[in-house]
Amino acid sequence: MQKGGAGTLSQKSLADIQKEVDAYIGQFKEGYFSPLSMLARMSEEVGELAREVNHHYGEKPKKSDEAENSIEMELGDILFIVVCFANSLGIDLADAHDRVMNKFNTRDANRWTRKNVEP
Repeated sequence: MQKGGAGTLSQKSLADIQKEVDAYIGQFKEGYFSPLSMLARMSEEVGELAREVNHHYGEKPKKSDEAENSIEMELGDILFIVVCFANSLGIDLADAHDRVMNKFNTRDANRWTRKNVEP
């Protein structure tokens, strides 16, 4: 189990997260953005994550007047927009995850060297 923000343990399922985001968006007349707008927004957020990763692990230090953002918050922003995107298209992310894991477990079953495998 992973720690949530501020040292708390999060036990939300993907379904819980999707419902929480839907309730948040549902209180506004504008609702979800169009798929193209969400894709653009996702691209923006991934760029912000790339910038933070570059500051923390790359050769590009922050400028002295740049705001302090965290990789955790940028990943949270990406998760939010992914959930918005899925909700707007009626996609159950837990089901999508299960389907993707099945694909990796079958297609890539022998692709990588496994740890602690006895002959």
